[in-house]
Amino acid sequence: MKKNLKLAISMLLVVLLVGLVGCSGDKGAKSGEKLEIGIIQFAEHVALDAARDGFIDALADNGYKDGENITIDYHNAQADQNNLGTISDRFVANNVDLVLAIATPAAQSIAGKTTEIPILGTAITDYVVARLVDSNEAPGGNVSGTTDMNPIKEQIDLLVKLVPGAKTVGVLYNSSEDNSVLQAQIAKEAIEAKGLQYTEVTVSNTNEVQQATQSIVSQCDAIYIPTDNTFASSMPLVHGVTSQSKTPVICGESGMVNEGGLATLGINYYELGYQTGLMAVRIFEEDAHPSTMPIEAAKEFDFTINGKVAEEIGLEIPEDLLEYVTEE
Repeated sequence: MKKNLKLAISMLLVVLLVGLVGCSGDKGAKSGEKLEIGIIQFAEHVALDAARDGFIDALADNGYKDGENITIDYHNAQADQNNLGTISDRFVANNVDLVLAIATPAAQSIAGKTTEIPILGTAITDYVVARLVDSNEAPGGNVSGTTDMNPIKEQIDLLVKLVPGAKTVGVLYNSSEDNSVLQAQIAKEAIEAKGLQYTEVTVSNTNEVQQATQSIVSQCDAIYIPTDNTFASSMPLVHGVTSQSKTPVICGESGMVNEGGLATLGINYYELGYQTGLMAVRIFEEDAHPSTMPIEAAKEFDFTINGKVAEEIGLEIPEDLLEYVTEE
């Protein structure tokens, strides 16, 4: 009897010790295993790449390092819906611990595949319009994240300041991107509120960008392009046309300006991605859940003006904006 009691106590101690060892693993470990984070990115361009880098750096700065105590499974869909579906299926099959979805189509794809895996989005303009959450304040499901809603009214103010003689403003965007449609509508209201004429040309893919730009430059004095993934990845094509027509282009974000636009007052996508990474840390460490995590907005916006483009089109930058001129 005593031997059996001693054996039972010994076995209980072993179980307790194993449990303690399992709980004392590296930061980010779950039952002795690395956390697996899937990253699904809609397309490759400067803004989305910067958001991804910011997210990964935020994790690393908080002790979650790829290859050490977490595994990051990154895939770029190259703006292909079929690729988005394949990547989403992979993440669901692997039962990853969290997904970062970069841009609206990526978030819509993975959200359509799972209601269980926590999803954080970034570079998404309006989660409600994209049918990803119930509300910005209380998402309600398994999706939350950061919005890249631009200060569109202020961007139109910048356009008017840089091109005071403009009478008609043209807007270019992809009509199949929900968030681009929303931004174009806000831009239309801001343009018409200034007493200016509004015109637009839309595309459905990158193959139509050059022709659309050639069409609109004959209809307007300046162009506004929101944070549209199709145009963000095709700015060299836009620049090839507008540099010849001498048409100023105000963009939704700085990466587009660096690729051939004239100017923006826009989001720093690296910082936006970093902000999203901090949300992931709260999920890992505080048992936060996307359903109760409000959508977060960018905390500040930056002026960016492309000096080379200004020189190409013969536009003089106002003195109070000269400090924001770059020569990229």
